[in-house]
Amino acid sequence: MKFQATTICCYVLFLVIECFHSRSRIHIKDGDKPQSPAGKPKTGQIEEKCQGLCVASSSCSQPCAKPFRGEIGYVCHQKKWQKSTETCTSLSVETLFKDSDAASRLSLASASIPLQILDLQAPEPMESVTQGIRRHCPVDFACIINPVKSSEVTSGNIAFVVELLRNISTQLSEKVTQEKMKSYSKVANHILHPAALSNWTFVPDRKASSDLLHSVNSFARQLHIHNESEAIVDELFIQTKAFPIHHNTSGRRLHFSISMNNSTEGISGMVEIPQQELQKLTNVSQAIGIAFPTLGAILKETRSPNGSLSRIPNGLVLSVMLPERLREIFLTFEKINKSQNARAQCVGWHSRKSVWDTTVCKTTLDARSVVQCRCNCTSTMKSFSILMSPRLMEDRVLDYVTCVGLSISILSLLLCLIIEAMVWPRVAVTEMSHMRHVCLVNIAMSLLAANLWFIIGSNFDIKDKSYNWCVAVTFFSHFLYLSLFFWMLFKALLILYGILVVFRRMMKSRMIAIGFAVGYGCPLVIAATTVAITEPAKSYMRQDVCWLNWDVSKALFAFAIPALVIVAINLAVVIVVAFNTQRPFIGSSNSQDVAIIMRISKNVVILTPLLGLTWGFGIATLIEGTSVIFHIIFALLNAFQGFFILLFGTIMDHKIRHALRMRVSSLRGSAGQQRMRH
Repeated sequence: MKFQATTICCYVLFLVIECFHSRSRIHIKDGDKPQSPAGKPKTGQIEEKCQGLCVASSSCSQPCAKPFRGEIGYVCHQKKWQKSTETCTSLSVETLFKDSDAASRLSLASASIPLQILDLQAPEPMESVTQGIRRHCPVDFACIINPVKSSEVTSGNIAFVVELLRNISTQLSEKVTQEKMKSYSKVANHILHPAALSNWTFVPDRKASSDLLHSVNSFARQLHIHNESEAIVDELFIQTKAFPIHHNTSGRRLHFSISMNNSTEGISGMVEIPQQELQKLTNVSQAIGIAFPTLGAILKETRSPNGSLSRIPNGLVLSVMLPERLREIFLTFEKINKSQNARAQCVGWHSRKSVWDTTVCKTTLDARSVVQCRCNCTSTMKSFSILMSPRLMEDRVLDYVTCVGLSISILSLLLCLIIEAMVWPRVAVTEMSHMRHVCLVNIAMSLLAANLWFIIGSNFDIKDKSYNWCVAVTFFSHFLYLSLFFWMLFKALLILYGILVVFRRMMKSRMIAIGFAVGYGCPLVIAATTVAITEPAKSYMRQDVCWLNWDVSKALFAFAIPALVIVAINLAVVIVVAFNTQRPFIGSSNSQDVAIIMRISKNVVILTPLLGLTWGFGIATLIEGTSVIFHIIFALLNAFQGFFILLFGTIMDHKIRHALRMRVSSLRGSAGQQRMRH
């Protein structure tokens, strides 16, 4: 009796002390917890970087700020310390149960629980969590919700919660009720919040995201529903639905609609069990589906095919738990990013290999915003999603057209420059003819150099080559393609000048100065400004190829906007030229009308490729769901633009042909005279 009285007195004293501390502690209510920007905690996660010498392949670590335990790992990359791993955690077995009510603690005393469990200074192994849940909240697991939700989403806390959920799914998954599933989902929802996504990168265990998915699926599989009614557990970033099925049930569907980033607009998905599959059932069973809107962004493949970058789904991750006899399911995914003009691929997550498997699903529909799949659900394949092709419009025909077209374009441009060099003294006589050929030569040189840099960039391996070299490739490609457009613009302005200005002519030197200022000065300013603004944030280029970034900085606008504006201006010039061409023939006969139409058509045909109007087809390729035919036409016209310049700018010019014949005749004559002398 003395021992029990002493024990009870100790617990009463302990409760008084806890009550005193609880008055001075600020409690964060459910739903009111402030989120740190980008998921980074306000304390503990950001520490001063290592002060030692940063050399290649070196690493270091720094302790986390209090009250967090753990450390932050850094590696030296490009002579700068960059964070690689982080284990800062404020969660522990003690923090999960230290706020239990007085009655619960008195029940612990009456059950003669060892006092070391109440020692808040000594950490306990993870196995003690399941013991604590069984003692504190075995009915609904609710006692762990507030401690987890009030913790900051550091990488260390994420790893702790993943391990916590894994232990619950393996040791406490018997008789899973809807209340238990709600508590489990609330805990998982905390580390699936968009604010936590960036910190998943620094979790040391690469399989943590896959373990989370497997744990949720395993736990949900044990969910039991009663009275043959549908069960719904709805959290912001994890939604679970279950309903009974039997052989007489017509094709059943699970509809999911779940928000993205707390926005009012949701993303939808659907799981359908076909009637022929339901016929395999002999008893009443149940189907369970789980939708994850953010999990796809953190699922890391342990091995990506061909060493490529980890692929991110463009729709919900849908998990399906069915009776063992059932295999085939139909899935419908709404695309998250509907602007991606790329092919969708239905995939399943292989729980053992931790990789997206393309062999278990078949894409039956790939529309503008929706993708439909037919998949096989197995013991190792219970979660499905859609991936977008890493290359836009990946098509052999498109690659072949581009390769052949560029080869012909480069040869044509070289031949164009050779011909211009041969006939220059005979054709560049007047100011206007001289400037016209200056434009033609610079257009050919810009396109030739741009094509060469394009070939270098397309074969440039960012992983094996220097990052700075890739920046240089991107800069010169951007600058030279812009130069091509601006010389085309100056060519159009020169045509307008020749039509509208008749009596006053500008000096040749001034026209050349203006031409070079427009053709090279403007592109240089745009290209240099783009790299100066975006490169400090490392958002100048794409991650997979040496070209302007679109996903982060929208640097591609620095090329697309000037190019499309110049295309529009050149189109207006073509209209002005056509209008001025037909004015002298107003009131003519029908035969004269035919001649007018032919003359207008000739002007349009010659000016269109020369002034870059074929790039206008690029607008069609930016529209969602555009047929591959438009992409092939765009690649065909632009890859062969060098040939168009040779054909319409050089060969079809009768003055150049005449000068070329004269030049060849003079060469033959001089060669004959040399033979006569010898």
